Amino acid sequence: MNAQLPPLERLKVLVGEGGWSNDPDRLHPKLVEWRERWVGSTPLLLLPRTTDEVSAIVRLCAETGTAIVPQGGNTGLVGGQIPHGEILLSTERLNRIREVAPDDDVMVVEAGVTLLQAQEAAAAAGRFFPLSLAAEGTATIGGNISTNAGGTAVLRYGTMRDLVLGLEAVLPSGEVFHGLKRLRKDNTGYDLKQLLIGAEGTLGVVTAAALKLFPVLADRAVATVALKSPADAIALLHRAKAESGGAVEAFELMNALGVGFAETHLGLRPALQGAPPWVALIEMASAEPGLAGRAMERLLAAALEDDLIQDAALAQNETQAKAMWAVREGQSGAQKPEGAAWKHDISVPVSQVARFIEQASAAVVRLAPGARIVAFGHVGDGNIHYDVLRPPGSDEAAHTAMRDEGAKAVHDIAVGLGGSISAEHGLGTMKSAEALTYKSPVEIATLRALRAALDPKRIMNPKVMF
Repeated sequence: MNAQLPPLERLKVLVGEGGWSNDPDRLHPKLVEWRERWVGSTPLLLLPRTTDEVSAIVRLCAETGTAIVPQGGNTGLVGGQIPHGEILLSTERLNRIREVAPDDDVMVVEAGVTLLQAQEAAAAAGRFFPLSLAAEGTATIGGNISTNAGGTAVLRYGTMRDLVLGLEAVLPSGEVFHGLKRLRKDNTGYDLKQLLIGAEGTLGVVTAAALKLFPVLADRAVATVALKSPADAIALLHRAKAESGGAVEAFELMNALGVGFAETHLGLRPALQGAPPWVALIEMASAEPGLAGRAMERLLAAALEDDLIQDAALAQNETQAKAMWAVREGQSGAQKPEGAAWKHDISVPVSQVARFIEQASAAVVRLAPGARIVAFGHVGDGNIHYDVLRPPGSDEAAHTAMRDEGAKAVHDIAVGLGGSISAEHGLGTMKSAEALTYKSPVEIATLRALRAALDPKRIMNPKVMF
């Protein structure tokens, strides 16, 4: 290759025809975040097909000091995948299912495989990959790994960090880390894959992963219940776990406002009538036929008798179960027609969920009287999506202008209760600077030293992290 060529021209030569684009129409969907809060720019979109091509790209960028932003399905909500002048490296053509090995309960997939495709490949082999989230038809495995995605089944299976056995990744030097192990036990020192998980592309580009698979649990029970308060939801969660012997796979919480928006704006029909103040969606799963259903029925009967819940609907078939889940998965999309909102993705210990909602709501109302609060999420693991919508008839710009002040109030409460300002979306450009105010000097210094050691020129997603 002619070393006299400008870096962008050399990158085009590396990936060849079809491996790059600067067509504005091709670039536009990759430069706009889903909520349209971030609109980016890039001089060049790169579309490598192989790990070797990714390696060559990163090696050249390291040599020339050219910054890169990796991107999967562009479903992130904190702006970490949006370039602002950097090269955009998309993993969309790294889309092969390399292997499904049922005997090892492992699947090896490339970074551009969507979460839905991974789930389907596992199912075709008689296995189950449990990560599930609303954007699974678009979100990619590489993006899920880079943000340590959580989703609805963390209560039983853990986050992406718990589901990855091995990784293949291109480090900031361009060297390839060949770490696609499928071992459950490997006690031989530092675990490099765990550094890459949740690093949002700052320590390298994930190109493939070895993922854990599980048995298919065909017996499932899904119910929607009416609750008076988040505190009652936590009490019900503990009962559900005890009653089912650990069969609870998901325990989701929604408030009346969010459920109402799903009905009004998405045309979804709630399972319960009367707009209860809080609604929980519970799913249990078992390999033993009928066990999940019996456990759910016992739970609901006892909870109704004790006045812990006010009403309940038990799905009688898969269609009804999917309808219940659609209301939950539509919570974010249903808010968009309502205009400006402050979005928060926090986690607290499960025991502090009710206290967080109470304290945060009081703080928000003091800042923005009349603001509407949509609180929903994975209460089974303490993750609440706490969104503050502008008061009806108020000015959108004025509400948006208070967003940072509102975020500080909400995040101070979450951290004060032993929580985190980002449960599953990552830090991105939205929260990287803010995160520094909540971390100790020792932690910040250690994280910065680690990054500097691996990426001394800071070419990998430079606006994100520490």
